[in-house]
Amino acid sequence: MTWFLGLGIAGVVLLVLSLVFDGVLEGLFDGVDALDGLFDGWLSLPVIAGFVSMLGFSGAIVMGTTGLGAFGATAVGVLAGAATGRLVYRLSRVLLNDRSGAAPRDDDLIGAAGSVVTAIPAGGYGEVLVHLAGQPVKLAAKSPAPVARGAEIWVEEALSQTAVSVRPVER
Repeated sequence: MTWFLGLGIAGVVLLVLSLVFDGVLEGLFDGVDALDGLFDGWLSLPVIAGFVSMLGFSGAIVMGTTGLGAFGATAVGVLAGAATGRLVYRLSRVLLNDRSGAAPRDDDLIGAAGSVVTAIPAGGYGEVLVHLAGQPVKLAAKSPAPVARGAEIWVEEALSQTAVSVRPVER
């Protein structure tokens, strides 16, 4: 049973290390063509850690509660570890392919409403606060005409990721 508990603890430690040092192991093997893509799927650290920890802990439970012995505990542990590894693999694929939290693009700024934080001189830069995806974003802003602090604006063009061209809202 000590071996099984050791495997379970080693799997949990491996999982913690894979979370803390995310991508370090994969980075060690960059450039090795034979291993290209190996750590992207079934042999990723979280999958291996899930397999090893479930093998150990379920093997220890079987050894302690039934009379199956080491061989039976190993068989049950391998099955439980394989199921856990598959679950971890599928969950990681779902999380990696989720695009609902995609970062806003420059085009998403166009048409956004906001207000001037720092007055914008004619042909110069000031600062505006716009709300993008429900979050306040402070950007450098340029306008062909001067715009006073506190004025409402519309974003006409994204000049860069941190600068926009604006026009005042006329009411």
